Amino acid sequence: MNLLAEMVEEQFGLAAWNELLEKAGYDGVYTAAGMYEDAELLDLVAMASEMTGVPVEQLVYAFGEFMFPSFLARYPDLIDGSIGFLSFLETIDNVIHVEVKKIHPGANTPSFQHHRTGPESLVLRYQSDRKMCTLAEGLIRGAANHYQTEYELEHSPCMKHGADHCGLSIVTK
Repeated sequence: MNLLAEMVEEQFGLAAWNELLEKAGYDGVYTAAGMYEDAELLDLVAMASEMTGVPVEQLVYAFGEFMFPSFLARYPDLIDGSIGFLSFLETIDNVIHVEVKKIHPGANTPSFQHHRTGPESLVLRYQSDRKMCTLAEGLIRGAANHYQTEYELEHSPCMKHGADHCGLSIVTK
C-alpha cells in the first residue's frame, strides 16, 4: 500500500494523496511490512480514478509498472539483472514469490506457470482469486523497462471474461 502512496505522491503530489485518503475514509498509515486488504487498495484505486479521470484499469496497469523498480530498489537480491527479461519472468513463482512469502508470511501471491514456446517467446499462465491480471501486465512492462527489452503481449484467455486463468503470451523483439 505504501507503494500506491509513493506513486500518487510522485505523479499527483502529496495533497492528492491526502485528499484521496480523506475521501476514501482511510488513515493512510501504511508500512512496507504491513499486509492490507485488497478491498482497501481497490477502493483507493477507484477513488483515484474518480479524482483524476484516469480509468481504473489504466491506473492498475500504471501501478504495476511503477511497482517493479520499487521492488528492485527494496529487494535487489531477488531480481538478477544478468539473466534477461524472459528468464526473469520464469522465476516469478519459484524464486520471487517464495522469497515474498518469507518476507511476508501469509502473503497471497498469484500463481504463474511458465512455458517457453521459443527462444524469444514465453507463455505465462496467471491464476489468482484477485483477478488482477492488469497489475501483472504492468509489472511485466516494468520488468521489460528494467531489462531494456521490447516485447508484444497477447492476453487470452482472461479470468475477467470467465476463464479459469489468464494466458499472457510474450514475444520479445
